Amino acid sequence: MLIVEDEEKIRQALCDFLEFKGFAVAAAADGIEARAAVEAERFDVILLDLMLPKVSGEQLCAMWRKQDIQTPIIMLTAKGREKDKVAGLNSGADDYITKPFSLEELLARVNAVLRRTDPARAVGRAFSFGGWDVDTAALRISRDGRGQTITSREASMIQYFAANPGRVVSREELYRQVWDDDMTGVETRTTDMHIAKLRGKIETDPASPQIIVTVRGAGYMYVD
Repeated sequence: MLIVEDEEKIRQALCDFLEFKGFAVAAAADGIEARAAVEAERFDVILLDLMLPKVSGEQLCAMWRKQDIQTPIIMLTAKGREKDKVAGLNSGADDYITKPFSLEELLARVNAVLRRTDPARAVGRAFSFGGWDVDTAALRISRDGRGQTITSREASMIQYFAANPGRVVSREELYRQVWDDDMTGVETRTTDMHIAKLRGKIETDPASPQIIVTVRGAGYMYVD
């Protein structure tokens, strides 16, 4: 987690609290430090003060989204006016919390945004998927007394689809989430081949899939 806050006392208090709650925390005191931190490391969530010296939180958020950095961002600000909240969200923030706030409320918001963006938090490691019982820890799926193994990558794909039912997932998004990389220089055929192998295990008729369907020109969608 990255905490971007220019007020030292607030920054330290947030670091101490979230580290106590089990998070690995890095901190930045201004927009330049924050930009360098995100260039050097990938974070699970960013707590971003709106009013920062050198580069504002709103500018940083908009810049990261233009760079296709999809890390969840929670804006922290003393500005409580509706237009300020709208501006922050329109720049790409996932949530917005107004100072002063309780640390427990902040923790709840952090966990909520992580559940929305982290498949393991959203669905857990044992869940139902298209009529199959899935155990991603054991790398196994079963249905009607019949079980079979899956690869760790297939488990990650199932988990991500399960966390996003009824939503079109592009090949690029799937690759970024499952392979933990972007598709620069990578053939889209990579994801297609892995989807085909997964369908062979979970679909009654892989040639006419009913669980993971193709949305032409857009990607794939899990039909719950």
